[in-house]
Amino acid sequence: MTSQRTEIYAGITTFLTMSYIIVVNPAILSSPGTGMSFSGVLTATVLVSFLSTLLMGAFARLPFALAPGMGINTFFTFTLILGENIPWPAALGLVFWSGVFFIIVSVTSLRQKIVHAIPSHLRIGMSCGIGLFLTFIGLKNASIIAPSDATFVTNAPVSWAMCLAIVGLFVTVYFMRKKNPASFLIGIMTVTLISIGFQKVALPETLFSMPDFESTFFKLDIWAGLKWAYIPSILTLIITDLFDSVSSFIGVSTSANLLDEKGEPKNLKQALFVDAIATVLSSLFGTSAATTFIESSAGTEVGGRTGLTSIVTSLCFLPFLFLAPLLGVIPSYATAPVLIIVGALMFRNVSKLEFDKLEEVIPLFLTVVLIPLTFSISQGILWGFFSHVVLFLLAGRARDIKPIMYALGLGGIGFIFFS
Repeated sequence: MTSQRTEIYAGITTFLTMSYIIVVNPAILSSPGTGMSFSGVLTATVLVSFLSTLLMGAFARLPFALAPGMGINTFFTFTLILGENIPWPAALGLVFWSGVFFIIVSVTSLRQKIVHAIPSHLRIGMSCGIGLFLTFIGLKNASIIAPSDATFVTNAPVSWAMCLAIVGLFVTVYFMRKKNPASFLIGIMTVTLISIGFQKVALPETLFSMPDFESTFFKLDIWAGLKWAYIPSILTLIITDLFDSVSSFIGVSTSANLLDEKGEPKNLKQALFVDAIATVLSSLFGTSAATTFIESSAGTEVGGRTGLTSIVTSLCFLPFLFLAPLLGVIPSYATAPVLIIVGALMFRNVSKLEFDKLEEVIPLFLTVVLIPLTFSISQGILWGFFSHVVLFLLAGRARDIKPIMYALGLGGIGFIFFS
């Protein structure tokens, strides 16, 4: 049993644990070279988080919150736009078509079947690889590492940015150890306030502004997203979002005992449908795909059990529609510790891996290392799929390969060698 007061407290707790995304997501998507506006992405981030979380509470009646996902936003920015030189409106078009696919498969059981077809060692490898990728970007934004002609990367010279990023890292970890739900937010604000105090960043002329509906709102290029060359990118968006959402649903539902009589997560089909709608909304508003946040578990841990928790969380996002000038002064090195810590939390899944079978070790290892080394989540995943099928066939384990994996493996071969 739960009370209205408990649900409200749970909703606020969930918001505090995930509020960092309001700043971090626009900071990532508006990185130099993308052409995207910080204020435009901020408006999109707040709106999609508000509407999708509200829908999760009102329609699916579950205490889950949604926002643009970490990992997906780095893929969108550093692989699609900066790596493959896809214009950001076309990249939003890719997000749109991945959302359309999700809507179609969410009314069936196909979405779950795709997840189950990919072996656990590859799923864990993908999580660890994306974690390393996030950490790599965080270290770069923190000015801890720098480019090198001789060794590709090297340690950067000591700077204000490096020192303040380290301070932010320690502050955040300290409050995480104290189980403070606002740990990420405290770390970001601490570094920003120090930067303002030492005049490393300047306060804006005005603290408030109207939402930015001009920069990215409904500026996606739907038809540009249908090029043959973009299919691997759409596939990666689908798979990454797929695991983010399903793993979050299962993890939070299990820990909160939100299970039906068969032991399955309650209202899973409705929740997956809301998640699919959130992806489409993200593309329309001008941000990378939204997904269910594992931070929702913070709210369930303090007693949130119904959709009221999500409704309260959604309402907490709305005031930030008007704070773009204030949030825009936050430097990239202030958000870098978030990337490093989230990457570390994703990488800890490596403890679940078994390393006794070579045909499993090589594909997962290629997935883990090639995601950060190629600066491309899609390349790491495609190499993992391709090598998994080939090595399992060579090891005489053809029966362990599910039909969907054959299709993914063949697709990986095609896009690696012929795209």
